[in-house]
Amino acid sequence: MIDLRSDTVTRPTEGMRLAMNAAAVGDDVFGDDLTMNALQSRLAAMFGVEQALFFPSGTMANQAAIMCHVGQGDELICDQYAHVYKYEGGGIAANAGASVRTVVGNRGIFTAADVLQNINVNDPHFPSTKLVCIENTMNRGGGACWSQQQIEEVSSISRKQGLKIHLDGARLWNAMVKTGLEAHFFGQQFDSISVCFSKGLGCPVGSVLLGNSEFIGKAHRIRKRLGGGMRQVGILAAACNYALDQHIHRLADDHHAAQKVASILNEKNWVTEVMPVETNILMFRLENEEKAKQFVDALKDKQVFSTATGNSWIRFTFHLDVTAGQLDELMQILQEMP
Repeated sequence: MIDLRSDTVTRPTEGMRLAMNAAAVGDDVFGDDLTMNALQSRLAAMFGVEQALFFPSGTMANQAAIMCHVGQGDELICDQYAHVYKYEGGGIAANAGASVRTVVGNRGIFTAADVLQNINVNDPHFPSTKLVCIENTMNRGGGACWSQQQIEEVSSISRKQGLKIHLDGARLWNAMVKTGLEAHFFGQQFDSISVCFSKGLGCPVGSVLLGNSEFIGKAHRIRKRLGGGMRQVGILAAACNYALDQHIHRLADDHHAAQKVASILNEKNWVTEVMPVETNILMFRLENEEKAKQFVDALKDKQVFSTATGNSWIRFTFHLDVTAGQLDELMQILQEMP
């Protein structure tokens, strides 16, 4: 079975399991889990921020961040396909009581001008614009990465306008490997950052939220309210520490795999469009929805699992559980498809 549905399908490696088994644990709700405390301190230092806080999911981390930054009746700006807006169960409305102003970016990447054009005037008829959210890499943009200049421009204009700025870094590790930008850079540009460990880094659970002490204090209270406080969670922190040591460097392999498969799809006349490949996500489009469904079903019959994302788009996501042999097999299957 070749599972390309998502990079969340990975299972802990043997080395990660050993690290988890050996972890020193305590009650993290009481702040007694030494392994978790060490992970949070490590990440805060890595990004050059004051504090970090572990969450059981990226969605909870993002939603807690938004709840810290906005209040009922406020508004945030994000891309129309942003995960915080499109794939988090209406959490912005349900949890924060806020509205969303979506912009049409280029593969999910928008500009400082887009931000300026979507800030509401100070008028009681309109919600108060408080926050800008960006996603890096951009899932629905085919794993597109924000450049240093794009980030700096959006961050600068947001802060000049008195807005907070949050980074949904669900696949930030992939972006860092691709662009060469260091963690400290992101820490300087954003008021809050979420980073995920259960995607490209192969951990079973976990995201971490980063920011200053006041922000993390608020997020800690919200995490408790949402039910995100856990007990002997050092076994999960150990997996994250192992992944930081062992799995970041190999993300380039997943990027290369996506590029190799894209080169085959670009030669097929039944593929109408292939998004530029930057990281581990490969998005391509067929002629219509029916053909996209038939294609996904045909691959499933060959024990290759993929994701149809709508409007005739299909997503392959490469990760550490896709072996070199499986990659060769996938390429052979695609080559033979008429």
